[in-house]
Amino acid sequence: MKKNLYLSFEKAQFWADFSFVDFPESYLDSMNKPISEALHNMEELENGAIANPDENRMVGHYWLRNPTLAPSKELTESILETLSKLKEISEQVHNGTLQSPHGPFTDLLVVGIGGSALGPQFVGKALGHPQKDKLNVHFFDNTDPDGIDLTLSELDSSLQTTLVLVISKSGGTPETRNGMLEAENAFSKSGLNFPKHAIAITGEGSKLHQHSQKNGWLEFLPMWDWVGGRTSETASVGLLPAALQGINIDDLLAGAREMDQLTRNSNYRENPAAMLALAWYHLTDGKGSKDMVILPYKDRLELFAKYLQQLIMESLGKEKDLTGNVVHQGISVYGNKGSTDQHAYVQQLREGVPNFFATFIEVLKHRDGISIFVDDDEMNSGDYLHGFFLGTRDALYEKNRKSITLTIREITPSAIGGLIALFERAVGLYASLVGINAYHQPGVEAGKKAASSVLNVRKSVVKILTKNKGKEMTASQIAGEIGKTEKEVWVFKILESLTVNQPEKFERKNGNNQLDDLFSFR
Repeated sequence: MKKNLYLSFEKAQFWADFSFVDFPESYLDSMNKPISEALHNMEELENGAIANPDENRMVGHYWLRNPTLAPSKELTESILETLSKLKEISEQVHNGTLQSPHGPFTDLLVVGIGGSALGPQFVGKALGHPQKDKLNVHFFDNTDPDGIDLTLSELDSSLQTTLVLVISKSGGTPETRNGMLEAENAFSKSGLNFPKHAIAITGEGSKLHQHSQKNGWLEFLPMWDWVGGRTSETASVGLLPAALQGINIDDLLAGAREMDQLTRNSNYRENPAAMLALAWYHLTDGKGSKDMVILPYKDRLELFAKYLQQLIMESLGKEKDLTGNVVHQGISVYGNKGSTDQHAYVQQLREGVPNFFATFIEVLKHRDGISIFVDDDEMNSGDYLHGFFLGTRDALYEKNRKSITLTIREITPSAIGGLIALFERAVGLYASLVGINAYHQPGVEAGKKAASSVLNVRKSVVKILTKNKGKEMTASQIAGEIGKTEKEVWVFKILESLTVNQPEKFERKNGNNQLDDLFSFR
């Protein structure tokens, strides 16, 4: 362990070890100018600079845990008012002042996707206690009917005392809208009044906001255009589900605020986020040439890799740099948990393709209470887990596989808040180093547009079949009829889906080749 590469923050109960990165001798000195510029850019962002020029938006998730930093009095007051309101809602639910028509709320259903679900899922898993939680938390985080049915089956008779949070900034995100409609239908089928169970978290004036107001939902909390979904865990998006579950959100915010302060340090060698960004830059050649494998040695952190996957890949995966040059930037992220990985993919990590670097997350405290000894040498299960972590790190290093180790004392709201803030800032600093915009997502928007095109073709296919009731046609013929000959594959897959999911309406007759199959409306 190299002293100057082991950062210790005792007050925050956080430590970062960059000894296994193997920085070249003069590397950190050579990066003085670019990382100093990145820190300056971050300071400007926090001061209210337009960081998302595509949408002419500021980026202010750091203000959420320290509202006094917001660039205007109005923003400060809005953040504080929203925080106060969500705490009030949570308290009212817990003490029964706000309850369902059938009694106090027992369960919480969160309807959202991406950052509106991944953050709450990660934090809920990391900090929840099934025997102590105020509400049992469930999610609609996709537009998969079977997945929705599975969640509803878990709720079962508890549906009548289930509180629903519908989270969507625009209110037009299809997956969330579909989840809301599915929830409304489930409540209606059970004879329940959905508006008496529902709270909207959305942009003021959005489609969802209007829908919730028109139908008399219980409450509304705002989402601001200067908070992206992947950085919204310390906004109402993440804080209200956590508070309702019974998690101490003041401690979560305090941990994030403390890490924010540590990562504002202009001395980048003592700044954990700056050092993290510099390690990423060195280990991936500043071009994403290696994947990032997240290895948390704690079951409660199982979803951390999934959470970071969105934060890092959506932020850094960009085709063009800030000057418009095609650069195809990004860092691929995956991971599971230790020591499960010992029996999964560590074999390849150690001896296979050297196309990654590892980020170990170490948690010092094994458990609350005393552990039994599991062998004659008076070692417990946690000692073994710790041994597997250290052994795996060395085993990888022996084969020239580099790693970073981040250590927290124990899993607490403060520690989780700190980890969230650390990676948020590291992402922003790395983006500055490689010259890209971390705060927009044109690829996501392109995917949404493509999906919309598919759905429009689907409508045309159904219209043609219905119009020609009983007439058998191939996918190619139908594609020609609707003027989409170049989308014959879409048409075929749509027809295939229709006949499987609506066999009472649509029929398929197999030909010699699948593309010769005949489709018709009964």
